[in-house]
Amino acid sequence: MNWLLLIHQIPAKPTYLRAKIWRRLQQIGAVPLKQAVYAMPRQEENLEILTWIAQEIVTGGGEAMLLEAKLLSGLDDGQVSELFRQARRADYAVILAEANQLRKRWQGQPPEAHGAGEFRAALGNLRKDLAAIAAIDFFPIPERAQAETALAELESAFRQEGTPGSAQPPPLAELQGKTWVTRANVYVDRMASAWLIRRRLDPEARFKFVRASHHPASPDELRFDLPEGEFSHEGNRCTFEVLVARFAGTDRALGQLAGLIHDLDLHDDAYGLPETEGVRALLDGIVASTGDDLERIGRAGVVFDSLLACFQARKKEKTTKESS
Repeated sequence: MNWLLLIHQIPAKPTYLRAKIWRRLQQIGAVPLKQAVYAMPRQEENLEILTWIAQEIVTGGGEAMLLEAKLLSGLDDGQVSELFRQARRADYAVILAEANQLRKRWQGQPPEAHGAGEFRAALGNLRKDLAAIAAIDFFPIPERAQAETALAELESAFRQEGTPGSAQPPPLAELQGKTWVTRANVYVDRMASAWLIRRRLDPEARFKFVRASHHPASPDELRFDLPEGEFSHEGNRCTFEVLVARFAGTDRALGQLAGLIHDLDLHDDAYGLPETEGVRALLDGIVASTGDDLERIGRAGVVFDSLLACFQARKKEKTTKESS
């Protein structure tokens, strides 16, 4: 196996440079083999990052050499790989400990707005931290799956217990052949809700778009994402989350997508999935390129289909690794 080795010497002054370089090396997942010698697996992305760090050291008045090497004596590949695993085990242990503390604080608490907001913020920070650790987990270990499962269970508990309870969902037969009514100029929550309606509730669903925020009830219509609608926001949940909770509560991949839609719609970064901003850009592009609501729903549906397939594949891969 080939490794990248950064050998450097940093002057005593300016004092901030030493601490800055140390933090950067920690952030990118480099491990020290000895004083001032850091290693990373030989990957193009790692090579680019280390090249910039070496240049920064030299610019700051220090010395730096970046080498590509094979280990011939002293440490072998397995021992160096284990150094990376040990570092990530410590990182994942912090995530698991904080997740357990958060679960203990949340359990039994009433769904008050300020309590829910604190929980969402803490959960979002944990999700961001986990994504950052996973990005530098070059030699995956079981603790990663444990941390991901812990956060997924927290998210599920929050959706089920941390918000006011939903009414029992009606039988799917009662939802067939209806016209689904929502506000015109659809965006995140309404796009996703319409996609789910056609994907899970009624493949032949028809949609009606209105300008007013209030629309009277009708036996032939179902209102979503409208005040007083049959399906709308409940507590801290957006309409898409409500639909997922009622009709697909055990689908973990859809649950992840619900967290992403929550963050996009409510702008509170509660779940902190790394795909969020990219999806926002895609949906913004759809909105910018067409004012036709049905076309927006159709084009957004392709995005949501792909996201769901991605989340399902990840879940399958994780299950396979855990069973092997």
